[in-house]
Amino acid sequence: MSLDVYLMTNAPYDALEGVEPTRVYWRNITHNLNTMAQEAGIYEALWRPDEAGYTTAAQLITPLETGLVLLKSNPVRFRLFNPENGWGSYEGLVDFVEQYLAACRENPDATVEVSR
Repeated sequence: MSLDVYLMTNAPYDALEGVEPTRVYWRNITHNLNTMAQEAGIYEALWRPDEAGYTTAAQLITPLETGLVLLKSNPVRFRLFNPENGWGSYEGLVDFVEQYLAACRENPDATVEVSR
């Protein structure tokens, strides 16, 4: 099982001079890292943004920044949450959060969607 995160924008299209949702970012990560994310205080921002009230990428910037700082501040602590089955790692979560944070900064008005 895994988590898919999406950032969506409304892009104009010519056919009807309207807008249609356009994906500007997508990334996938294993559910095996949800305990590590919880320990870093970013589980809700990543796995359950809808339930936490996050609807736009701009709203995710601060929680992702805070969680990333915490993750990087103590790798030994967070590596203890590496899944025993080898699917997922501390390094993978750090990379995921770094990339997602960069996408949120680049697309602050984008709508946040997840599939879990």
